Amino acid sequence: MTLTPWPTGHRPAASLLTLGAALLLALSQTACGDSHSAAPAASARPTAVGVQLLRAETLSLSTELPGRTSAPLAAEIRPQVGGIVTARHFTEGAAVRAGQVLYQLDAASYQTAVASAQASVAKAESVLEASTLTVKRRSELAKIDAVSQQDLQDAQAAQKQAQADLAASQATLATARLNLARTAITSPISGVVDMSSVTPGALVTADQASALTTVRQINPIQVDITQSSAELLRLKRELASGRLQAVGANEAKVTLLLEDGSRYARQGQLRFAGAVVNSSTGAVTLRAVFDNPDGLLLPGMYVRALLATGRSDSVLLVAQQAVSRSSDGTTSVLLVDAQDKVARRVITLGQAAGNRWLVRSGLAAGERVIVEGLQKVKPGELVQAQPVQLPAAAAADAVADTPAVATVAKR
Repeated sequence: MTLTPWPTGHRPAASLLTLGAALLLALSQTACGDSHSAAPAASARPTAVGVQLLRAETLSLSTELPGRTSAPLAAEIRPQVGGIVTARHFTEGAAVRAGQVLYQLDAASYQTAVASAQASVAKAESVLEASTLTVKRRSELAKIDAVSQQDLQDAQAAQKQAQADLAASQATLATARLNLARTAITSPISGVVDMSSVTPGALVTADQASALTTVRQINPIQVDITQSSAELLRLKRELASGRLQAVGANEAKVTLLLEDGSRYARQGQLRFAGAVVNSSTGAVTLRAVFDNPDGLLLPGMYVRALLATGRSDSVLLVAQQAVSRSSDGTTSVLLVDAQDKVARRVITLGQAAGNRWLVRSGLAAGERVIVEGLQKVKPGELVQAQPVQLPAAAAADAVADTPAVATVAKR
């Protein structure tokens, strides 16, 4: 084979191209090596997570129960005498006082009856006076045998008859005056008067079935609360076991949640707890009394009552966002251990307390539970724990499906 030498001027250019390609290859390998060496350094940097430091707290438990407001006193106003209504002396829905005249009936016939009874009394008094004088005279004559004993006894009998007639006339007069007074129909209690079922000109009768109106006392007002016997038994078991401490008599306060979800500004006092379980509903009736000076609460309103049931000391509460549930219902949290590594812990929960759960078992005071950054870490990873200030929540706000509500005091 005959070798042909490179033409003049070509060899140096080829050498430069070959050298450039070698340099590019070396640089690319160096860059790849640097990137592979930097990746482990970046991944080794701990992930920042927010944690809640668990501490012992005192938990006051309340049960949310349905209830109805009712008037402690209610009077249906009915006429005790018949007649025509001549006037109505109240405004419907206004406050009235005990003894205030609500209706006036036509009193003419009753005034006539009083006048007739007064005349009868006057007549009976005159007859009694005459019979008394007769007995006195015959008694004196009987002493000297001027009249017989029979005449004296007849005079004494006539006197007793006159006394009886006077008593009957006086009773008739009292009845007539009472009926006359009853033509002014008054309220027996103080309260708020309902709508009127009659107007002036209406004919009413004594003790009729339909009421003219109703007066109800609304300040104070009472709330009848129903508690299931099963819930009552559960509460008694927890008190007996020592898991709860009973509240004192002065702590048996009741808070109301109104139909629109708002909270009634005044607290009530539990006054009565039923001793019998309703056989048809399986519930026990409790009764609380609330001051109602503004008339905000009206009889018949549906309310939810928060009733203090007990207190538990040295409990742990964990943020709800820290808890995860598996498909089999197991609840767990992620912790940061002493080596700043993530660990999973299975726990047992109780009822909700605001935006936290009561921890029955699985956690201890002083442990750090991850509440922020849960999606960025997994068990075994090194993390950087940062304490988080949890948002304040109303302690008495209950989850709708939980039977108990809790208020919390940090220790």
